[in-house]
Amino acid sequence: MLNIGLIGFGKSTTRYHLPYLLLRKETVNVKKIYSRSKKPELESAYESHRIEFTQQLDDILTDETINLVSICTPPSTHFSLAKLCLENNKHVVVEKPFANTTEEARQLFELANEKGLTIMPFQNRRFDSDFLSLKKVLERGYIGEPIELESHFDYYRPDKSHSPGDFYEGAFYGLGVHLLDQVISLFGKPEKLYYDLRSLRNKNNPEDYYHVELFYGNFKAILKTSHLVSKPYPKFILHGTGGSYVKHGIDKQEEHLKAGLSPSVEGFGVDPIENYGVVYTADQKDGGLPIETPNGDYGRVYDHLYEVIVEGEEKQITDEQVLTVIEILEKGIQGENPKVISL
Repeated sequence: MLNIGLIGFGKSTTRYHLPYLLLRKETVNVKKIYSRSKKPELESAYESHRIEFTQQLDDILTDETINLVSICTPPSTHFSLAKLCLENNKHVVVEKPFANTTEEARQLFELANEKGLTIMPFQNRRFDSDFLSLKKVLERGYIGEPIELESHFDYYRPDKSHSPGDFYEGAFYGLGVHLLDQVISLFGKPEKLYYDLRSLRNKNNPEDYYHVELFYGNFKAILKTSHLVSKPYPKFILHGTGGSYVKHGIDKQEEHLKAGLSPSVEGFGVDPIENYGVVYTADQKDGGLPIETPNGDYGRVYDHLYEVIVEGEEKQITDEQVLTVIEILEKGIQGENPKVISL
């Protein structure tokens, strides 16, 4: 059993963690939640789950029955809190971004390894339905050898309000971290990168646009986010030596969570048939082969943590992958843009 303490009681905790954790009674017990201030209106919703709420961080750090701490706080606090939890002999899962620099990430992994502990980022987007569909297409060889992948995470938010912030508060660290992790999990560390990061709506704010390309020999991945896209692109466009795959529509979990739906209800997160991705090959005469979208499940991050911590399985979200993602993020915000670099 994983006895979990959560640090932070904001949107991340209530929307992306607790709905999945509270369904996993056989493997997970949410024991305590730390918040700097008391939130009785939110706490009351969890009375039946017997969760202890505290404004004392030490209540989590010194509780010997808690073996996993989930950090759901602003990015500026991730490194210091993760380090503190490791020093108190807790396994740790950290909301994205895992750390703000490669050096911070290395320090956390080194400390965890010294203490025989597990630390991992909460890369829930590995369990997006659209990404699972892309993986299915690649694993089954529907498009032959992959040549080019284009991945989008776009919005239409034309608001130009003044909202300055640090580098880790821009679109690249906030959203690019997911697209990078997906590509790194499939193809590993790239040889070269092209970066174009810009603030389109307000030059005083962190970037709200990025176009990043990862080069792997004969294969290239293009990752894009913009907050000024009123007509959505396909989520994925994949070309290969044997055909192409086009997937419209993003995973529905976030939409359903925002609407207050539980992952336990029928139809939660299910991709509509009209959004199924389609494989196109030269010999197809019927408009392409629809690929049924697998169901996504962000709770699988915790299933995997149980396998690693309790059952001794190897981490699927490896230290090397995480370091590669953070290195790419960090180099992207350094110096001028656009630019091309080698890793």
